[in-house]
Amino acid sequence: MIDQRQAQAFLAIAEHRSFAAAAQQLSISLAAVSLRIRAMEAAMGQRLVVRGKQVRMTAAGQVVLAHLKQVELMQADVLAQLAAGSGGASQWRSLAVAVNADSLATWFLPGVEAAMRHYQLVLDIAMDDQDFTHAALKSGDVSGCVSTLAEPLRGCIAQPLGLMRYHCVARADVVAVLRQGANGQVTRKSMRQIPAIIFNRRDGLQDAFLRMQFGADMAADYPKHFIPSTEAYEMAIEQGWGWGMVSSQQLTKRGTHRPMLQDVVEGAVVDVPLYWHHWEREAPAAQRLTKAVVEAARHALLPMQ
Repeated sequence: MIDQRQAQAFLAIAEHRSFAAAAQQLSISLAAVSLRIRAMEAAMGQRLVVRGKQVRMTAAGQVVLAHLKQVELMQADVLAQLAAGSGGASQWRSLAVAVNADSLATWFLPGVEAAMRHYQLVLDIAMDDQDFTHAALKSGDVSGCVSTLAEPLRGCIAQPLGLMRYHCVARADVVAVLRQGANGQVTRKSMRQIPAIIFNRRDGLQDAFLRMQFGADMAADYPKHFIPSTEAYEMAIEQGWGWGMVSSQQLTKRGTHRPMLQDVVEGAVVDVPLYWHHWEREAPAAQRLTKAVVEAARHALLPMQ
């Protein structure tokens, strides 16, 4: 059994990535925090944290962190049930999750909204590219994540959500420049003349589209704008800055009041499979969120083949 005071110190360090900040949160000395962590590591026979300017968890530390976060959620559920049974005020419970920007901007929030209200859940959302949200679950920072990876972590489940479809689009005059080839085809030369709009340096959709059209040797050799905002990303495409990858859901949401965006290559799409990763042993609150996420994706995404 993990000592409660040691667990509190460990969780504080994991949250702030700092021994000093953990000491301030717990209103104890820096030396006391260090002693608790050393005692915890001695009891487990493994190093749990790597000390430095910014503290990071070892692989063993990540396992312990995930366990302690699960214990916190389960304790919160027990307290909520006791409060409800005694006629006291029900408590809001916090869940940390990692979600990619496009899901967050389209189906995720409206999909889970009813469950959040009904079960009094508040979300602490970390946003990252769908290829990298998995790392937040591995580190123990979140209890669930939307990811492109199909393989679950040890002790976790990866539930298929569906396919998110992306179109390569641009403003009409930009599309005309890109279609310089015979019969109005895009060419390698034209795709290098107009910059791509990319969400951030972890966004691989544009590379995937170019590989589909021209092969692997084209993937890195083209000009790029990096615009890490969903709204500003579409605005840049509207203003003719270049071409970009926009999901079917986002294109549907645009309506008639916004400038028209055209497919750069008719019928060419990139389908991205999404999975909901969560721990096998979930607290009731996390189970309710999982159910809401899976149901929302079933209505919003394309089914996997």
